Amino acid sequence: MKIIKRIIQILLVVVILIFIAGFFGVRYISNRSVPDYSTDVNLKGLSADVEVFRDKYGIPHVYAKTEKDLYTAVGFLMAQDRLWQMDLLRRITLGRLSEIFGARYADTDLLLRALRYTDKSKYLLDETDPVIIDALKAFSDGVNEYIEANERKLPPEFTILGYKPEPWEPFHSLNLIGYMAWDLKAGWSELLLEKIRQVVDSTHMKELLPDKSGYRSLVYPDFKLSGRKPNLITDLTQITDELDKLGIEIFDGSNNWAISGIKSATGNLVLANDMHISLNVPGIWYQMHQVIKGKLDVTGVVLPGQPLIICGHNDRIAWGMTNTYVDNMDFYLEKINPEDSNQYLYNGKWQNFSSKTELIATRKGDTLIRVLRFNHRGPVVSQFKHVENDIVTMHWVGDEYSNEMRTVYFLNRAGDWDQFTDALKTFRSISQNIVYADKDGNIGLFCAAGIPVRKRSGYTGMLPGWTDEYDWKGMVPFEDLPYSYNPECGYVSSANNRTVGDDYPYHIGSWYALPYRINRIRDLLGAKEKLTVNDFKEIQLDQKSEMAVHYKPVFLKALKKTEGLSDLQRQCFQIIDSWDGTMGKDSPAAAIFEIWYLKLRQNLFADDLGKELFGELNRVSTIIRPAVDRIIESGQSVWADDINTGKVESLSDILIKSFQDAVNELENSLGHDPLEWKWGDIHKITFTHLLASKKNLDRIFSLNRGPYRVGGSFHTVSPYTYPADDPSEVNHGSSHRHIYTPDNWDSSLTIIPTGNSGIPAARNYCDQTEMYINGLYHKDLYSTEAVKSGAVDHMFFRAVNSKQ
Repeated sequence: MKIIKRIIQILLVVVILIFIAGFFGVRYISNRSVPDYSTDVNLKGLSADVEVFRDKYGIPHVYAKTEKDLYTAVGFLMAQDRLWQMDLLRRITLGRLSEIFGARYADTDLLLRALRYTDKSKYLLDETDPVIIDALKAFSDGVNEYIEANERKLPPEFTILGYKPEPWEPFHSLNLIGYMAWDLKAGWSELLLEKIRQVVDSTHMKELLPDKSGYRSLVYPDFKLSGRKPNLITDLTQITDELDKLGIEIFDGSNNWAISGIKSATGNLVLANDMHISLNVPGIWYQMHQVIKGKLDVTGVVLPGQPLIICGHNDRIAWGMTNTYVDNMDFYLEKINPEDSNQYLYNGKWQNFSSKTELIATRKGDTLIRVLRFNHRGPVVSQFKHVENDIVTMHWVGDEYSNEMRTVYFLNRAGDWDQFTDALKTFRSISQNIVYADKDGNIGLFCAAGIPVRKRSGYTGMLPGWTDEYDWKGMVPFEDLPYSYNPECGYVSSANNRTVGDDYPYHIGSWYALPYRINRIRDLLGAKEKLTVNDFKEIQLDQKSEMAVHYKPVFLKALKKTEGLSDLQRQCFQIIDSWDGTMGKDSPAAAIFEIWYLKLRQNLFADDLGKELFGELNRVSTIIRPAVDRIIESGQSVWADDINTGKVESLSDILIKSFQDAVNELENSLGHDPLEWKWGDIHKITFTHLLASKKNLDRIFSLNRGPYRVGGSFHTVSPYTYPADDPSEVNHGSSHRHIYTPDNWDSSLTIIPTGNSGIPAARNYCDQTEMYINGLYHKDLYSTEAVKSGAVDHMFFRAVNSKQ
């Protein structure tokens, strides 16, 4: 017995020692990369010391004497806070995810390599302005100095995944700017439409296709081309889902607007912007203020991995962006030589595909061999979608010349409308409506976009590729791009709505956001003669749904004709009937309406398409949302008939069934009393870290934040959007909120959903999350006096001779 007791004691001691070692090991890994923001750092290559103040949110305010010194310091600072995120974004653009996540990312890597970011970036390094190249080199030097000095103090993700970061190179930053052009969802949707065409007739198909007449709210309603008449030329889903899970989406939805002095209570203009992106940890934006006395004073948000302010303000102007939704991708069905599968027919002659062998290294150490093929338009993409018996190629705007780095560099330094628009001339592959305001009281909005000129006007689907008939004939001239400058109404605004009217001679796009967000913004801008900053906050946080208000009479009209509603269903009817359309987190009506709407989508389309194909359609919001909207607008649809019954159903029948399904689901999930049903109880957001999919890692390193109950939806100005039909997994919304006041920059307000630090143990990791959820802002400190007054950390980068 004594021996057994002794063994148990020894084992207990061993277990305790292992626990202690594990505790301190985890603690060490968690905390070793947390920087001391008040400790000076010696930095090679500086010509003079660089001073850095950080406020309580960890936002660095960087004061340098030269551009080289500034961007070297910026590189070091960004690596301090976001090194693993930078490396992840870099790996995406290089198609090297399999090396850290495993072979399941091989197809994703292959697609990303087919987009040829690096080829374009290296071309730009030879062609762009030398001052921009110097900035990128300085930034890379700063990043690499951090890596070199902190090789044993890397963020925990590197230890968890078992690798170390490679040196940063200037083309990596250019790749990231190129990656901002990635928005293939609308493009892939056209291949989905081809798939749906195979299973439904033309009448059904017509109701899925875009109808421009339904997009009556225009970004530039008064834009004309001054009488000039241009010469007009009359299963990737799975792969992109893998990218979505990485939480690196940039520029999807967004809101922006600005008012001139005639609409302002103070007589001074105000500008607002919130870009809508996937909401993950760390967030996509890094807040920063960069100063070279007498030369540069710019603040805003930076994309980790490149040194420039993407959206923000300098001492003269402010700017912000929303996605334009340009149709800048086409798919071509190729005719292949039956005697040589490496040849395609083009203008009566057989042409050879070019090919490139790609070696994809995996986490296990294996190397996968894959082959990419290209023609004169771009990559063969049918292999990614497993399109059988056909070869499909893609032409996308990312393969065209653009230089967004040049644009952003000069936006950071622009002082007036002319310099602002000159900077936008090379902003072509991303396509944004960029709002503008300056200290002289001018406001504007410019469609900075690469719009292909080709024979196409709303056509959707694959194009015949065996002639040059549907090839691109260049880009719409910069001088013909839509814009608005100091309009008489006193404001400009955009929210991913249709760009211009039918009289614009070029085809811009087919797929836009529904008009309800922009209509609500404009209603609120026009509701008061004079607006304040507090009004701007209320607009950004607004959750009243114009879509719900518009749909409610149609929905309720169907129920009024219905006999035999249960007591519970009649109670739900009354709740909706007395509702004003506000999607508040504590609203029973919002819960009923949104689930009703989702059931309507399912009951309209699932019977005709089947579970799998409906699931694909349901994920493509650019198709299904407008399709439902048109059906409700018309009051009838061939999709309404349920092919599984023995009768022909009307839209009213489907609305009634969808209502009953919604009530049953809510009763099962939230209980028997509909007054206790709360939208926020089923509509929640968790800010998730990529590695938190492994629950133990989340528990050990405290990676996630949430869940939080939230209101809103995709159709409200303050959007909390969810994937397909699962409101419990909100994953998309405002990636920042900014309100700029050019008359006094220190009065500007900002907030991001997470925090400036990407290190889970750091104090600024998700330190803004609670404020963001509760609709709060903090001051966007700008003047030297305000920066010093608000500083909680102060340090210097000390100049060190590079030979030492």
